[in-house]
Amino acid sequence: MFRILQGFSKYPQQALTSLKLWFLERKHIWITSSGVAAAVLIVRLVGLLQTSELAVFDVLVRARLPESPEDRIVIIGIDEQDLREYGFPVSDAILADLLYIINHAEPRAIGLDLYRGIPMEPGHDEFTQALTNIPNLIGIELLETLKVAAVPPPPALAEIGMIGFNNFVIDSDGRIRRNLLYAGSDDGQTRRSFALQLALIELEYHGIFPTLTDNYEVQFNGVVFPKFQPNDGPYVRADNAGYQVLANFRNPAVGFKTVSLRDVLNGDVPPSLFQNRIVMIGSTAFSVKDFHLTPYSSSLFEEPRFIYGVELHANFLSQILTTILEERPLMSSWSEPVEWLWIIFWSWVGASLSWKLRSPYRSILMIILLSGGIFTGAYLVLLMGWWIPVVPPLITLGASGIVVTTYLAHIQEEFKRSTDFLNSIINTIPDPIYVKTKDHKKMVVNQAYSRLVGFPVEMILKKSDHDLFPKREADLFYEQDELAFQTNWEQENEEKLTDASGVNHWIATKRSLHKDAAGNLFLVGIIRDITERKKSEETLRQLAEQLEKYNAELQQRADHDPLTGLPNRQLFEERLTQALIWADTNQKFVGLFFLDLNNFKPINDQYGHHVGDLVLKLVAERLRGCLRASDTVSRLGGDEFTIILPGIPSHADAVRVAEKILDQVTQESELDGHVITIGLSIGISLYPLDSQDYETLVQKADAAMYRAKSRHQNSYELTPPVPPNITEA
Repeated sequence: MFRILQGFSKYPQQALTSLKLWFLERKHIWITSSGVAAAVLIVRLVGLLQTSELAVFDVLVRARLPESPEDRIVIIGIDEQDLREYGFPVSDAILADLLYIINHAEPRAIGLDLYRGIPMEPGHDEFTQALTNIPNLIGIELLETLKVAAVPPPPALAEIGMIGFNNFVIDSDGRIRRNLLYAGSDDGQTRRSFALQLALIELEYHGIFPTLTDNYEVQFNGVVFPKFQPNDGPYVRADNAGYQVLANFRNPAVGFKTVSLRDVLNGDVPPSLFQNRIVMIGSTAFSVKDFHLTPYSSSLFEEPRFIYGVELHANFLSQILTTILEERPLMSSWSEPVEWLWIIFWSWVGASLSWKLRSPYRSILMIILLSGGIFTGAYLVLLMGWWIPVVPPLITLGASGIVVTTYLAHIQEEFKRSTDFLNSIINTIPDPIYVKTKDHKKMVVNQAYSRLVGFPVEMILKKSDHDLFPKREADLFYEQDELAFQTNWEQENEEKLTDASGVNHWIATKRSLHKDAAGNLFLVGIIRDITERKKSEETLRQLAEQLEKYNAELQQRADHDPLTGLPNRQLFEERLTQALIWADTNQKFVGLFFLDLNNFKPINDQYGHHVGDLVLKLVAERLRGCLRASDTVSRLGGDEFTIILPGIPSHADAVRVAEKILDQVTQESELDGHVITIGLSIGISLYPLDSQDYETLVQKADAAMYRAKSRHQNSYELTPPVPPNITEA
């Protein structure tokens, strides 16, 4: 070609003739490469390659090396232990305390990734005051869309405009690859995202403010954020509402500095960690279900890994800041014409080299090597922030090479050997494959399919599914195949298959429709045996159940008395604290009984400790029988018991309960052949009548019990001392 072009200057007519001959000799290359490229471009334009291109993009993203940690952002995660300790949702009082602690450390900004449109008592007034007084505090809202209802922001922050929206752009495979900066709303206002609001505070500190380019794209300090278009990258007619940009996530292997809510409230986090940083507060508890999928969420050999919502916002925030302040590249894509030329070029390369090599084996090797080169090139370009097509050029490269190779084999009377070669390639594919006509007749199956079902290929091609499989399975296969024919949708289903030996397999079958040059429609099914995966899932489920049971047993041992099964001192203190909080909230009383067995030591000394243990178990059983389900009876140790009575109306009611207990517990009993008489002394105090605090309430009940015990008889004593026949309103 170079010599022909050189000849134009000296002998234009001869050079023109040579150029014409050069093109004619290679017309099959032009026809093949143009046809394959056109087919791939059409397939791509209708969106059939979008899923695979997104998956390859994810693979390239995950291959990047970890970056340096993002030091400007700190996350306070509310994890499962925090929820167990502070409840769900966390009250406004706790959040108010947290905000004041963070603000005292002088952060650059605070991002509250928690919905707070309604009060979460107690402490709502304190929380509202904190939102009003603390500077650079950004709240969050969810804008209404066709799929989700709006969730309002904290009113105190909405009034001063310190809010950002929490909406995400989710791709068809459930992953997030785009960052939404601005969005419109029903009131005609332009809303900023939660991450952008926090970024603007940091950028303002550096003297950087957003401006618009001539194309109405946002730029910061000369750095333009290109607005996402419907056909950018592999996307086809994607929704580009609002102001979207392609996301460039950080490798989660580095992540962000994260501390727990309890550590901050307990003072275990130094204030210097928050100073001059952006502090983001959000849920990191799996039970809250605030998690999402990103390109880093899956790999070939692992289950999907989720990223919590607050981490997602941190990624978006980090992308904005590092792009502007550190020149970290944005994720961009080529224009459509450039991508088309790229795809056509590789179609021409595949056809041209296959034509030149004229050997199926060498063509396959060439395609493999060039495919590796495309992957490597795409990876290196991705490091510079460019997302270029990978799947379409691979298809055009391979398809054009295969077409030319097949044509060469045909014209060289090597069609049979070429066919055998191609069949051998198909049979090296580890996944079972079958091809059916519209009347459900199998045309092609590979050796992997034969090995899976346990029948030879010749028999499979001659017989129907109803001849090879149990009726229920054959009916289901027919149903799913027919559904693919009727809907023309690519689909994937999990099914059961029984092979020739009667062994059951779990399979995942992906069905898609294809047409040949004559317009005939064929169903291609690709099967993956997922039996081992299903077994692993069942094993993991059983292990999870065993672990849950073991944890429950450990919890039972930790907060219950091993002899009587009653709550121990630790659980008693927790429940009494909860009961007092409940009483304050609902304006109710709480009764507290301290009980001590009379003459328990002589029983131990006379009959032995095993009889003493039987006495304690009997007392525990009788006490439970005297009380409501909402009451709590505990054993503090030795022969000391306590009873918590939430909602007791008065001292008179407490007296009636005490008399019932004395009547039931002090009944004569026969234990281990011995007749035992159990004595009991009871001290009673009522919250908040007798005391307005925990410790005094306990002390008064204990003191009342000792006064009752001093009588040396089965009795009770009130706090303050009140005659037994007292009547209260």
